[in-house]
Amino acid sequence: MTGQSLDTIEVRPEEQIDTVRLEPYLRERLPDAEGALEVRQFGGGHANLTYLIRFGAREWVLRRPPLGPVPPSAHDMRREHRVLSTLYRGFPQAPRSYLLCTDHSIIGADFFVMERRHGIVIRADVPEPWSARPDVLRRLGDTLIDDLVALHAIEPASVGLGDFGNPEGYVERQLTRWVERWYNALTPDVGPGEPFIGWIRQSMPVPRRTVLLHNDYKLDNTLRDAEDPARTVAVLDWDMSTRGEALMDLGELLALWVERGASPAERLGRMPTWYEGFPTRREAAERYALRSGADMSDLRWYVVFNVFRYAVILQQIYLRYSRGQTHDQRFADFGARVNALMAHGLDLIESGEF
Repeated sequence: MTGQSLDTIEVRPEEQIDTVRLEPYLRERLPDAEGALEVRQFGGGHANLTYLIRFGAREWVLRRPPLGPVPPSAHDMRREHRVLSTLYRGFPQAPRSYLLCTDHSIIGADFFVMERRHGIVIRADVPEPWSARPDVLRRLGDTLIDDLVALHAIEPASVGLGDFGNPEGYVERQLTRWVERWYNALTPDVGPGEPFIGWIRQSMPVPRRTVLLHNDYKLDNTLRDAEDPARTVAVLDWDMSTRGEALMDLGELLALWVERGASPAERLGRMPTWYEGFPTRREAAERYALRSGADMSDLRWYVVFNVFRYAVILQQIYLRYSRGQTHDQRFADFGARVNALMAHGLDLIESGEF
């Protein structure tokens, strides 16, 4: 089922954690860490590795970067811990992080440990019975927007993040970095990306509103209540969070928002918002504008840019698969997904829509 609870699997052979040093390290630092240590893996997600840590009846979640080389500033456990160690005070959808380790002698990488929350993740499809409940899906779509509005309304200093990130020049840096990552991650079966890249370079807008950004905000980075998926249990994956232009978050959400009537190729790798009940992209944008009061003049650029950014993220994962750094078969078709996304972005540019 694609709307699955965050059940765990046996740790994949190539993604094992050496517990010889990890176990005593955690016992000394986590409250009530008693009983035998059990480590399992959350099977979802495409990049950072996430594990269930259980001591007796107590459970936590451990996050670490993926194996192999990673792009600079990506998969930043220190950044994610800093945000999650304090943001919960103003944004209860953010789970709390309790512990950061930067000593690579423990498991070979930075990692942090946070609270576990229970819910379902909706990925490539909407599970029954919710796929036949347009009333629930309407509320789910509205909640995605409302949670984003609530995050962007937080004064960063009020949750200890007043000096977080570097908002000056943020949009330009994002453009430069993601274009560079694209060229660094190319494989022979993926096209070079022009004239897409030329358009986003030439059309970059002037930022208007600086907020606290999630920077990877989408449906499958949230946990939904299993009994009522319209209720958010948690917003996850904060390793790219920062302060910057608010429309970057909204642009990504809408870039992945698929409307009814979309072809299978257009649906590939994006949110299953084509089901009856979900708001359209325009309705979602209008709800954000109404509730936030934001100027939406440049929204189209941010949507198009985020189609490109998402293509780069998938291409980076596909590169690791192509090199044999991961053998996860979920990544085998990512090259095709990347090509489909690039074609979709060009369609948006040519049509003038978002």
